[in-house]
Amino acid sequence: MTAASSSAAPTGRRSNRTLAAFAASCLPYAALGLPVYVTLPEFYASHVGVPLAAVSLIFLIVRLGDIVTDPLFGVIIDRTSTKWGRYRVWMAIGMPILMGSVAMLFFVGQGAGATHLAVWLVVMYIGYSISLLSQTSWAAVLSPDYDQRSRIYAFWQVANILGVLAVLLIPVGAQALGHTYVEAVRMQGGFIVVLLPVALLVTFLFTPEPRNVTPPPHGGLKATLSLMAKPVLRRLLLSDLLLGAARGLIGVLFFYFFEQARGFEREQTSLLLLVYFVAGLVGAPLWAMLATRIGKHKALAVASVYFAVSFAAATLLVPAGNLPAAMAAIFGTGLAFGAADLLLRAMMADASDAIRLDAGADRTGLLFSILNATSKMGYAVSVGAFAVLEWIGFDPAPGAVNDPGVILGLQWLFIAVPVVLLLISAVVLRLYPLTPERHAEVRAALAARDGEAA
Repeated sequence: MTAASSSAAPTGRRSNRTLAAFAASCLPYAALGLPVYVTLPEFYASHVGVPLAAVSLIFLIVRLGDIVTDPLFGVIIDRTSTKWGRYRVWMAIGMPILMGSVAMLFFVGQGAGATHLAVWLVVMYIGYSISLLSQTSWAAVLSPDYDQRSRIYAFWQVANILGVLAVLLIPVGAQALGHTYVEAVRMQGGFIVVLLPVALLVTFLFTPEPRNVTPPPHGGLKATLSLMAKPVLRRLLLSDLLLGAARGLIGVLFFYFFEQARGFEREQTSLLLLVYFVAGLVGAPLWAMLATRIGKHKALAVASVYFAVSFAAATLLVPAGNLPAAMAAIFGTGLAFGAADLLLRAMMADASDAIRLDAGADRTGLLFSILNATSKMGYAVSVGAFAVLEWIGFDPAPGAVNDPGVILGLQWLFIAVPVVLLLISAVVLRLYPLTPERHAEVRAALAARDGEAA
């Protein structure tokens, strides 16, 4: 048996080496995830020539479609049982789907059209959903311990941000060397295609996949809806939806706001986005440590309030065209960027224990599929901002000059809406029921019933 072989039950603490190997798979997934909701919508609207409203509608429909397909994939993954494990098999299946669709989406010429975007976006999301769902579910079973899950997802989030930083450095470096922005986007796609098989091989070889003790789940739509009605999931998923919409709006409008409303050049805006994610890398371990002290839901509520206040300050108080001040302010805001991803997934891992105790079956894949679906729903809503921009008369073409009233509408979308969503999320999390103490009771009950480590 190798280090990657399945074991009978998960252990409490995994080594840093094991978690680093597992997190290797985050690099290509994150490197793709950022362009999907930041680069591609703006790229197809401004550089390929697809109308803003069409881009908005395509991304909205495709992502809302994931609400149906993600739970289906989750049920299928939960029912999978092979000698190679449950999750690594599906990540391997998703890899060629991602590689082909990424190539078709990124290596595109002007005038490709809305149909090209829609078809390959659907294919890409199928591969991405299968892959990311399997990966986050795998992380959930690496340890049953409340605090260790914060540590596992901290590794996961740090690697995600490293993947984001790597893909962000490509346009910054490419444009500094004289390449066009369109060429830089194609380089991003090539980077993802090459990195995928290398990173996944590291994860597959050096990460164990514990066998689940309980049998595969059963049930259909009714069972899924009954899960979502549980208080612990209602608040978790609502918070995820709000945070996804807030961060999605910031992402899809980032270039437009800082270039049109604050007077920065594309190279400067790319640098600001890089600083934003560097700060997320710094902040991720800090939120994980805070979670071990006050609990995950309280730490996420604090992060949401901090994010709202710092973001409002960074966008309202920094003088237009002042790059050093903007970089400092964006760094302060970016410290909270990674909190939602790592803490919500660690919270869902804990919730899967409570659901398993109640239902008597392992529904980890299904639960993470629901979480992924609400995240995508939030980002889908955010891309709808493109339709609003077109309605108010915004011109997305590079170098276009928009009227002051149009710029004011852009600022309301970019600043006010995310701040409100972040603050509502903090309120929702105040009454989250699965505290550290309650989770300890759940683990003890599972240990007594199934013989698992408490």
